[in-house]
Amino acid sequence: MAKATDPTKEAKKALKDARKAESKERRQQMWQAFQMQRKDDKLLIPLMLGAFVLSVLLFTLLGLFAFGSPWFMIPAGIAIGALLAFIIFGRRVSSSVYKKAEGQPGAAGWALGNMRGQWRVQQAVSGNTHLDAVHRVIGKPGIVLVGEGNPARVKTLIGQEKKKTARVVGDTPIYEVVVGNDDGQIPLGKLEKHIKKLPGNIDKSQMESLDGRLAALASKGGAGAAMPKGPMPQGAKVRNAQRTARRRSGS
Repeated sequence: MAKATDPTKEAKKALKDARKAESKERRQQMWQAFQMQRKDDKLLIPLMLGAFVLSVLLFTLLGLFAFGSPWFMIPAGIAIGALLAFIIFGRRVSSSVYKKAEGQPGAAGWALGNMRGQWRVQQAVSGNTHLDAVHRVIGKPGIVLVGEGNPARVKTLIGQEKKKTARVVGDTPIYEVVVGNDDGQIPLGKLEKHIKKLPGNIDKSQMESLDGRLAALASKGGAGAAMPKGPMPQGAKVRNAQRTARRRSGS
């Protein structure tokens, strides 16, 4: 008679296998990201090695003078050095990805879609055939309308979307952001930081309420067909690896 299989053990084994597969995929993504970055970024390896070596050296000297043995603090120096190298890698990958994405239609929507935290992002709620677009972000600041494309046309689009949104959200603050490198605009690489610096005005329950009320507007702009919702710029596939690097580095 065949021995009965324990469902609990099977579930644990399946979970373990899934975690192994996920870990392997992350390592592969990290390695691919590193290979891509080092080809375009000649300073990447020297900076990473420099940070690692400097950390080990400083902790070695600290152990020598503080504890009388150079070996006592070496493990800490190795750990800190590896962390610093990881931080450098993550930040340079981030910078490289944003530089490649700048100027591409949908780049702002792509960047917003990768924001960390409790943000409700609706890409291309309004747009036109010129591929100008307005994206909507709901968060603790309230409503943030982010426009990309020709500045003059984008301001018109934002104004129209703001009027529609205001009729639904009442006195909830509505912020306007235009992505670009000119005066009064926010560079793509600083977009997430800029939005996160906006003051908090509403809580999570209000965010969910606004999200529900604004859901009907998402299909009214007609921008979906004209505006690509978040491109994958060349090199942007390393974004998942960048997230992993930031999580591991705690930055």
